[in-house]
Amino acid sequence: MRSGFVTLVGRSNVGKSTILNAIIGTKISIVTPKKQTTRNSIQGIYNDEDSQIVFIDTPGIHKPINELGERMDKASYSAIRDCDLAVLVVDAGRQFGEGDQFLFDHLKFDCKLIIVFNKIDLTNINLINSLKEKYQNHYHPLCIVEMSAIEKFGIDDLIKKIKENLDEGPQYYDLETITNVDIKFRVQEIIREKILYLLQEEVPHSIAVQCTDILSDENPMEVYAKIIVERDSQKGIVIGAKGKMIKRIGIESRKDIEKLIGRHINLNLNVQVVENWRNSSRFLVGF
Repeated sequence: MRSGFVTLVGRSNVGKSTILNAIIGTKISIVTPKKQTTRNSIQGIYNDEDSQIVFIDTPGIHKPINELGERMDKASYSAIRDCDLAVLVVDAGRQFGEGDQFLFDHLKFDCKLIIVFNKIDLTNINLINSLKEKYQNHYHPLCIVEMSAIEKFGIDDLIKKIKENLDEGPQYYDLETITNVDIKFRVQEIIREKILYLLQEEVPHSIAVQCTDILSDENPMEVYAKIIVERDSQKGIVIGAKGKMIKRIGIESRKDIEKLIGRHINLNLNVQVVENWRNSSRFLVGF
């Protein structure tokens, strides 16, 4: 069989997580319209009759402004160094800008490379041709794939091109495994996704979520999680007037967690202030 590790890399909000979820057929990485939604390198495992492809979804590469951002960029660079093939995802509907130039200046590939122009449904012929020329001349990829991940267009083409460029190799995971992250990680990511949606721009990226315990012997199952913020004012926003916001976060999160686990749960949320946690080496050990 053909097998290997394939890293999805690119700027924030270009659709890497949407592509991974479309390939695996279920939600592995959370998706929101906000930049830097993905904070960790997350594996999704694709299996068919003659291949096993371990995809690695990475945080969007950006100019970091705190230690969290630096760790996210390092995770992306590390995933590229350790992979058999990289897939650079580009937003085909957006003009080349400062963030793209940052990527040109900092992102190097010592491995095989495929470039995906995602969101092809949101572009025009002149823009896409201009972007193709710029990226192809700079990186010299094996091939270019046009895609609209949200419409499931181009997914099969990408899988075909990846398989053509992987060597014969072992089966790294059993066929039932679809991700390397544990249930606690997936639970806390679900909660963080709901927070990002519900709070809009009020408390964008100053929030972390830690799933502290899952008591599976209880009926219903008890799930405990902490929402971490940087200031008391943010704690008030997350809780909301008369607790309305924290209740909405809990209700929306519980629906998806129950779908993931397949059981009824009690979701216990509390909000904790950790000042300047995004620059705290001690707190960021788990990131």
